[in-house]
Amino acid sequence: MTDDPPTDHLPPPEWLLRGTPAAVLAALPGARAVGGVVRDALAGRPVHDVDVAAPYPPEEIAARLQAAGLKVFETGLHHGTVTAVLAHEPVEVTSLRRDLATDGRHATVEWTTDWRQDAARRDFTFNAMSMDAAGRFWDYFGGREDLAAGRLRFVGDPATRLAEDYLRVLRFFRFHARYGRGAPEPVALDALRAAVPGLPRLSAERVWMELKRLLEGPQPATALALMRETGVLAAVLPEAGDITPLARSQAPAAPLLRLALLLPQGMAPEALARRLRFSGEEAKRLRALLTLPPPAPGLGEDDLRRLLAEHPADLAQDLAWVAEARDGQDRAALRERILGTPRPVFPLQGRDAIAAGLPPGPAIGQALARVRAWWMAQGCRATLEECLGELKKNGGGAATPMPPPPGG
Repeated sequence: MTDDPPTDHLPPPEWLLRGTPAAVLAALPGARAVGGVVRDALAGRPVHDVDVAAPYPPEEIAARLQAAGLKVFETGLHHGTVTAVLAHEPVEVTSLRRDLATDGRHATVEWTTDWRQDAARRDFTFNAMSMDAAGRFWDYFGGREDLAAGRLRFVGDPATRLAEDYLRVLRFFRFHARYGRGAPEPVALDALRAAVPGLPRLSAERVWMELKRLLEGPQPATALALMRETGVLAAVLPEAGDITPLARSQAPAAPLLRLALLLPQGMAPEALARRLRFSGEEAKRLRALLTLPPPAPGLGEDDLRRLLAEHPADLAQDLAWVAEARDGQDRAALRERILGTPRPVFPLQGRDAIAAGLPPGPAIGQALARVRAWWMAQGCRATLEECLGELKKNGGGAATPMPPPPGG
């Protein structure tokens, strides 16, 4: 095995001393935690998934883990990766690798025992750090210093790193939104601009995944402004409009909510949803955020009840956030009222209509729709008995005109 001496010796973190990570490191002498888990531990952020690298071929890694009693799943064996599981806790384990060839998205690799070679194929300096179970820490490219300074720096030449994998363009902005402070290095921005023509090679699913992660970050507006400056935003999200609503919003870090703040109010998002392969639920939610009437800060009680009868409280809250970001009017009190108001539920059901004497069939649905329209017009307050009375009185009549949608 080829390696340099440790950069430092740190107290072993608790997450390396228990559960599957501890069992994996014990089964694979010389293995280390790598990448994001080391970065986040040094940054004082919560540690979630633990990734491990080891100086063995993948078949030997799998055999050693199985011999130690761990379940092993060949989740990416051709890339040198297996997943080890103990007590339902997974850890990805990857052989040390070096690139033989790259095509802008995928690499042909061979296994190595050289830790520096493996670290040199990673994207950013603070993602190239590693640590073993004893707390020995390796930092080949100054990632710890860059992390502390809020500096996002490529390992080696930025243009080379991006040409190897164009997904790193989006990863740059995603990490900048989470860790970056100040302006990136000019050489990095130049390389990002030059890499824009390679972005169409990325799958829609990966583009949306990276955009979601960026939008969840603590500083998405800053990163998005840089994306616009470099031409990246126009390439992956040409529908994006003014960044100001997102920049001034204190809305929760929900990707679809923050995406709605980037898009023009009233925009039909179906083409965007198809292009980025949204789930049906994502497309429905985004359409609601962009096209439903914005609730006014002083929404009346009946309008508030109608809003909640039509939409769940979390969507009503998000509509209030979107409206506040766009018009600058504080809606904190409205959001509290949304949380404090029980959702009205239309009390009448089909069985009630049958019990009242209506014959089964399409007429029941039509009658219930008419009574529900009346119930909505009354502020969603009528009881079951009152709705039954309306059903008996107007079951065959015309629908009650609905009030205008709640809004400004």
